[in-house]
Amino acid sequence: MSAKQDRILIFGAGVIGSMYAIKLLEAGFDVSLFAHSNRYKSLRENGLQYTEKGTVKSIQVNVIDTLENDDVYDFIFVTVRYDRSEAALLALKNNQSKNIVTMTSNSFGFSSWLDIVGDRLLPAFPGFGGQIKDGVLHARFLPKFIAATAFGEINGVLTERIENLAKLFKTAKLPYVIKKDMQAYLITHSVSDIAMLSFLHSENKIIDKKTARTRKTARKITFTLKAYLRAIQKADVSIDPPMLKMVLKFPNLFLDLFFMTWLRTKMVRDMMLPDYAKNANNEIVQLRNDLMKFLSQHDIKSEIHVQ
Repeated sequence: MSAKQDRILIFGAGVIGSMYAIKLLEAGFDVSLFAHSNRYKSLRENGLQYTEKGTVKSIQVNVIDTLENDDVYDFIFVTVRYDRSEAALLALKNNQSKNIVTMTSNSFGFSSWLDIVGDRLLPAFPGFGGQIKDGVLHARFLPKFIAATAFGEINGVLTERIENLAKLFKTAKLPYVIKKDMQAYLITHSVSDIAMLSFLHSENKIIDKKTARTRKTARKITFTLKAYLRAIQKADVSIDPPMLKMVLKFPNLFLDLFFMTWLRTKMVRDMMLPDYAKNANNEIVQLRNDLMKFLSQHDIKSEIHVQ
């Protein structure tokens, strides 16, 4: 499969979708971006705008806001937040494309997604983050060892479409890792997100900078992370990445200091901006509720009660 022949639809034009669009367009793929309302209008008028070394650049992308059932793509990347994942898959249900790659968190498992799109489902997880400010993408690349996009068949088998997706990533010079147990990987990732991002919101309001930097906030993260990691282990979820197992062995004091340092970073300051914090909270609430359902199905009682 040559890059020129691959048709890719990116369903969701937020940070993650925009990042993949840029990388795949630069590699010569035929990319379309599905967007709504203001984002659709902005992309049509200004192209896909992003910052590089402090300069705002723009790349032209084919942008659509309706999808016909017979408009077939080699891969559809679903790049929406977890709380919008089912709605996105329902919108794609009748499209005839064979490979639907969900680039999103998941704390429950794949049953509800499989009910919608069947074996076309290919779970994945993106390797970068960032923000869109005034229509311009500000990407945040993570260190190489955690920046790879993870993907894999639900049953762990190395299929032809996994190999094709790997070729696509290689062509686009995007680091990737093929996983044999995507459910374990996604549930572990959800646990760390729930622990580290729940603090953004308390009592229905965004936390203030001063409170965010306290030892008390860091201790909440430490306690929550350890409690949920122990809970998913009891539910026979293999902790992945395995380095997170080390967290259970580290003394609380060490982790408190680590999180106190993290809470003072620019990354966290950006996360406390109202738009990001509100959207992140919607996703985290859904992830936490579904994790509780997952644990209760396995008769596991977490040390943490839903806050």
